[in-house]
Amino acid sequence: MTRTQDSFGSPPAAGERWSPRLWGLLFVLAGNMLIDALEVSAMIVAMPAAGKALDLSLTGAQWLITGFAVGFGGLILFGGRLVELLGRRRVYLWALLGFAAASLAGGLTDEPAVLVATRILKGFFAALTAPTGLAIIASEFPAGRSRERAVSVYTLFGGSGFAAGLVLSGLLTAVSWRWTVAFPAPIVLVLFAFAVRLIPRGPAPSAPPPGTPRHFDVPGALALTGALVCLVQGIVSVPAHGWLDARAAGPLTLAVVLGALLVAAERTAPRPLIQGRLLRNRTLLRSMAGAAALNGVNLGLLLILTARLQTGLGWSPPRTALALLPASVPLAVTALLSRKLIARYGTARLITLGALGPVLGAALCLRHPVPERYVTDVLPALLLVGAGFVLAFAALNTQATSRLAAVDRAAAVGLYQSAVQIAAVVVPALAAALAVGRSDDRAAFLLVTAVAVAGLLAGLSGLRDGRARVEKPSRGE
Repeated sequence: MTRTQDSFGSPPAAGERWSPRLWGLLFVLAGNMLIDALEVSAMIVAMPAAGKALDLSLTGAQWLITGFAVGFGGLILFGGRLVELLGRRRVYLWALLGFAAASLAGGLTDEPAVLVATRILKGFFAALTAPTGLAIIASEFPAGRSRERAVSVYTLFGGSGFAAGLVLSGLLTAVSWRWTVAFPAPIVLVLFAFAVRLIPRGPAPSAPPPGTPRHFDVPGALALTGALVCLVQGIVSVPAHGWLDARAAGPLTLAVVLGALLVAAERTAPRPLIQGRLLRNRTLLRSMAGAAALNGVNLGLLLILTARLQTGLGWSPPRTALALLPASVPLAVTALLSRKLIARYGTARLITLGALGPVLGAALCLRHPVPERYVTDVLPALLLVGAGFVLAFAALNTQATSRLAAVDRAAAVGLYQSAVQIAAVVVPALAAALAVGRSDDRAAFLLVTAVAVAGLLAGLSGLRDGRARVEKPSRGE
């Protein structure tokens, strides 16, 4: 093995082999990415059992899924600012400790509000570590084949985590849902022990001119996260209380107020989290819409199908986990095939073709709003949504920043990821609100189908725009 500097100040040359420390660094980063991905899917299978134990309806139990997305999507832009101003190493290490503490607290509590709060916190800590891990790989692994291999391992662990989360959750929930919530704690602490030694210090945090305060844009972060929390609370309160009841109308009104405060805060902030010029980029907006629709359809369907299989048909958590695997295994396949598919077919065609899968899958569910046979009523929809991920998800990631200057790409990635997670908040909440108390899930499936159609329309607009650019290459964004 060749030598690398202990400080990781300069990576080895492109032709060198990795040192043990680089292997260890990749183990920590990819392992943490695996845990982050596990968290997305683990609570899907555990949700019915946790809801029953805590006496929660479907609209209450859905917080166990959407809470994580609230923390991730609402605070990922703020997390990027924290990393920039405080430094990668400090933020990464504290985020690992916070994630472990939140996992343990969630597994021990009997209070639904505390459990939801820990889910939001875990989403926030994941928003700190997931993009930071990729940035560390980009700076510490030499450009070329070596870095590509490291990124492939990192994304493979992330893609595999969703499937692994389903299986692990099925096994742990069969014992107790609390194990599903708490199991990341010891694993993350082991990663922390290695991370203390292996995570590099990286570039020095950005320092403002003397006498100028650092701008974290806390008002913007709080307004966005608060708006999401109030929006979900208002949505899930409607079935029980009606639109005009203060318990539903109040949170919805507050969500609108916080949304207005967010716009005002971002317009007046010296360094806003949301850069207005990025929202004028059609390619980025189209990619955000397509990826948000794909993720929203996936989690919306999984939430409804899980609730129906376990509470309606009496399936056990392990059986439910195995039944949902066809929707998650394609995520791992995507990490292996995406580069070749994009190189051969381009992003626009893959996105449009991939968007067809969720539309057909959601529409098939309308044929059997109360599934009775897995092979005919559930499996086809899962396979079609999974095919959509294989074809479109990596292409959407690539397309999102394809027409942006290098200086804008980091901010655009954060905005894109936020949109994807916000869909994971809103669509499952709406689906749960439409399904609770009903004898079938037709209304929820109609919603999910409509979201899938919106994603297809976004893909088709990109296909048309791409053809127009070929005909008129001088046309700007």
